[in-house]
Amino acid sequence: MVTRSGSARYEGLGKDGKGHVSTQSGVLSDTQYGFNTRFEDGAGTNPEELIAAAHASCFTMALSFALAQAGHSQGTLETTARVTLDKDGDGFTITRSALTLKGHVDGIDQAEFERIANEAKAGCPVSKVLNADITLETTFG
Repeated sequence: MVTRSGSARYEGLGKDGKGHVSTQSGVLSDTQYGFNTRFEDGAGTNPEELIAAAHASCFTMALSFALAQAGHSQGTLETTARVTLDKDGDGFTITRSALTLKGHVDGIDQAEFERIANEAKAGCPVSKVLNADITLETTFG
């Protein structure tokens, strides 16, 4: 079993508060977040951006391993995830994560590429944890 951790600290309350997020690895260390980074264009990060990065990286790694298992050895995969946060009553809900994949893999046709990509999407641990509509758009070649 693998367990990873992250932490957050929020100083002040509501819109005027300032948050700081860190990861176990130290890649993020007291990185700023808050209302202005989540709902406006302030400097720093936000939970949805971090979820999008996690989803894109998890899916891309899962696809890379699935393609290797299918006998492919050379290629490039680029994935962007766009996480949507919608108003839900008095709060908010992540309703969607849209994955956009661009790939080039030697010795594969588009149908096989799309089949393996969809299987990787279904098997990606981050896809499984998101209670959202997850779509995949692929560009091959």
